Amino acid sequence: MIKNLTSRRRGDAGFTLLELLVVLAILGLLAAIIAPQVIKYLGTSRTQTAKVQVQNVVAALELYRLDVGRYPTPQEGLKALVTAPTTATGWNGPYLRKDSALVDPWGDGYLYRVPGEHGEVDVYSLGSDKQPGGTGEAQDVGSW
Repeated sequence: MIKNLTSRRRGDAGFTLLELLVVLAILGLLAAIIAPQVIKYLGTSRTQTAKVQVQNVVAALELYRLDVGRYPTPQEGLKALVTAPTTATGWNGPYLRKDSALVDPWGDGYLYRVPGEHGEVDVYSLGSDKQPGGTGEAQDVGSW
C-alpha cells in the first residue's frame, strides 16, 4: 500500500501543459519589453565608444604634431600614428599601440581630413549607415 502511494505521487509530480504555457507566455512578454531597450542601449554605446576613440586619435595626432612639427599628410593618413612614415623626421611613436585603434565600432576605419573643415584636422566616422548625416546610431561622430 505504501508502494502505491509513492508511485502515485511521483506520477503527479511535474508541471502541466497549461503551467508551462503560462511560464512561456510570461517569458515572451518580458523579452518583448526588454529586447528593444537592450538594442537601443547597444546602439548608443557604439556611438559613445566612437566619440571616445575619436578623442584618443586626436590626442595622438597632437603628440605626433609636437614631435614631427606637422600633422600626418593625407597620403600618410592615420597609419602614421602606428608606424613611422619615411617622411616624418622626429617621429617618436607609436602614438597608438595597435591598428585596431583606427577602426570604428562598426568595423570601418576612421576618416581623416587635413586641413579639416571643422578645425585643423578632422577625425570622424560616418556611423552605422556609412553615409554622411544620419540620426541615432547612423549619426556621424567627429572630433568637432
